[in-house]
Amino acid sequence: MTTPSRRAFLTSASLGALSTLAPSAFAAQAWPSKPITFVVGFPPGGLTDAGARLLSTGLGTSLGYPAVVESKPGASGNLAVSDVLRSRDSHRMLVANTSITINPHTFPTPVPSPMEFAPIGLIFESSLVLCVNPGSPAKNFDQFRSWVQSESKAGAFNYATADNGGITHLAMEYFRERAGLPAMTHVAYKGSGPAIRDVIGNQVPCVMDGASLLIPFIASGRLHPILVTSAARLPALPDVPTASELGLKDFAVSSFVGLWGAPRLELDIVRRMNAALNTAILSPAIANAITKNGDLVGGGTPERLAKLTEQNFQLWGDIAKRNNIKAD
Repeated sequence: MTTPSRRAFLTSASLGALSTLAPSAFAAQAWPSKPITFVVGFPPGGLTDAGARLLSTGLGTSLGYPAVVESKPGASGNLAVSDVLRSRDSHRMLVANTSITINPHTFPTPVPSPMEFAPIGLIFESSLVLCVNPGSPAKNFDQFRSWVQSESKAGAFNYATADNGGITHLAMEYFRERAGLPAMTHVAYKGSGPAIRDVIGNQVPCVMDGASLLIPFIASGRLHPILVTSAARLPALPDVPTASELGLKDFAVSSFVGLWGAPRLELDIVRRMNAALNTAILSPAIANAITKNGDLVGGGTPERLAKLTEQNFQLWGDIAKRNNIKAD
């Protein structure tokens, strides 16, 4: 499929889906008629699980029934994606992160496209931060670039990521492209925690991961930030420049967590759930819980999530193809 035709397909598939949800297999009049289940494809304790639990807490019983979180980890979120895709239950919804836009491009087996789901709303976005060990010779971007170039001539420069073929892997390669850096060696870990610990322990030179995960270690002096990938500086890291400030044009990326319904979810249910989501996450308690860790509050229309999904699907697909990145 050519790039223009592919883009047209994605636009019609994601945004157009919102106007073709009715008639539906789901009857909205009596909805909800039981508790709502948020299916999460990652273990408890991560950003995706945290987003689901914040939303479920914020909803309370505002819809007449509580929302519960069901963990279904495996295959970088693909098990949960398949579960909700097969579901014919309007009360069963998917809380997923950016991997929903990456996995279709990197997994060797077919993975459902995110455009098959009904977008409901964005829960939060998490900018990425490039960090190094405080004992490294790099204190700013220019020093980091010189360090990478010097180490690459001597052999290889390593960087740590949470997994192979995930957002932290693709974002680092995208950064390398934009910064004009030589090839670096990717060291994949099983999760952000081990990757961050080895950078703190000076086993690997650097890591690029979510701001809310890294800020506690930055605040304690165990990691040193080089740049943030957001379009504007983060209130939690006001002294850390953005990539665009440092001359990396068109480099503004983030990880995000959103809520989707099963295919052909009744439009009225989408609207009602979107309204409930906005009320929940924009409440002072939930909004403060999100922003205190350096993340950005989501909200907005289903179309906002659909557009963000489409943009990420296109971006990460292109990067994965250019760098021949495949998931394990």
